[in-house]
Parts: sequence; C-alpha cells; structure tokens
Amino acid sequence: MTIRPADARETAQAWRIAVAREDGPTALVLTRQGVPVLPMEQPPVDRGAYVLAPGGDCIIIATGSEVSLALAARDLLAGEGVSARVVSMPSWELFLAQSDAYRDEVLPPAIAARVSVEAASTFGWARWTGTWGRTVGIDRFGESAPGGTVMEQLGMTPEVVATAARASLAAAPG
Repeated sequence: MTIRPADARETAQAWRIAVAREDGPTALVLTRQGVPVLPMEQPPVDRGAYVLAPGGDCIIIATGSEVSLALAARDLLAGEGVSARVVSMPSWELFLAQSDAYRDEVLPPAIAARVSVEAASTFGWARWTGTWGRTVGIDRFGESAPGGTVMEQLGMTPEVVATAARASLAAAPG
C-alpha cells in the first residue's frame, strides 16, 4: 500500500496505519519540501480520500504536497465564481477499499469536471478524473533546483490547475 500524505497531520495518521497494518508493506511517500499544515485536525487518511474543501462545480483531486496547490487553485477559481471541491487522496488502495456509497460521496458521479494534481506522474489518474477530466503532473524526471522553482518551471502552479479545471468544465456535459 502507498500513502502520500499532504501535511504533518496526514503523515501522523499514515504512520499509525502503516504500523498497525499486518497484511503487507506500506510505503509512506513524503516530500522534502515545506508544506503548510491543512485545516482539518483529524484527517481521515484511513478512508484513502476525503473532502478537504466543499464545492459543486468541479473536483480537484490531489495527493501529497500538491494538496496545498489544489487549495490555491480553488481560491483562484472562486474569484471567477467557480465552486471547486478539493479532495485529498493520500491512498488509492485505501479509497478503493471503501464502500461505493463513500466513494460516491467524496467523488460524486454527477460532477464530471475533475482535475487530478500529482507531481510524480499522471499515470493512473484517469480512473478518478473520468472522461472529461484533466490531469496535472510531471511525466519526466531529472530536474534539479529548489522545489518551488522546479514546480513552477514544470507547470505545477495554481494557475495551471485552474486552467485544467476550466478546460474540464468546458468539456463536461451539463
């Protein structure tokens, strides 16, 4: 199982899950970058994904350090009158283990406009973004510079995420 926490609180929850797990290894994938502590005091990491910020026009799904990027994109979109839900998804495996009802509560099927945000790779995210969704990520490696510089140069910015959300909204039915 892989868990990619977004902040110190998610990391603490991920550690508890990892040490309690008896049916296989757990990889905690952490960033070396400084990230803000998110507002939720007891994030339900054990559910694999959860709604961090409500919204109904589109969904921005992020993992790890990119969750704060998703929140910043949400703020940009709000300034344009777009209500974006932000979902923190630290573990696909834990999320898949949840009931269909819970998964639909977090990622309502009626909201077809979706964007995933993960710097590591866009591979596999189409499962969560669907037909009209967009993925924001980095599908190559080898850059070296301070984290913020690399992220900006490779298109991992709130503006790029907001643009992807607008494109998904334009493509989605309804």
